[in-house]
Amino acid sequence: MRSLKVSVHHHLPKEEAISRIKKLFTNLKHEQKDKISHVKEEWNDGTGTVHFSAQGFDLSAIVTVHRSTVEIDAKVPFAVYIFKGKIKDVIKTKAEEVLSNEK
Repeated sequence: MRSLKVSVHHHLPKEEAISRIKKLFTNLKHEQKDKISHVKEEWNDGTGTVHFSAQGFDLSAIVTVHRSTVEIDAKVPFAVYIFKGKIKDVIKTKAEEVLSNEK
């Protein structure tokens, strides 16, 4: 497994940022149910561990919500690591959307 690290800044109270990140995972499970399976999500305070399968690949991430940033450390198989730029862009874009002050 290879690591992809993404950091996203936010201006929300920490609890609101945690709530929005959790909602993002819930929405993705429903929107991508034909591509994502075996989702397991555990949260302890501001740190979440997520495991799932996507199109036959096992993936995981540790999401840590801080006062002004969200750090995502995703673990992806070597076979998909060649797409790391695109994967990081998608993760960053989705996280920035959900953490926007406009919601």
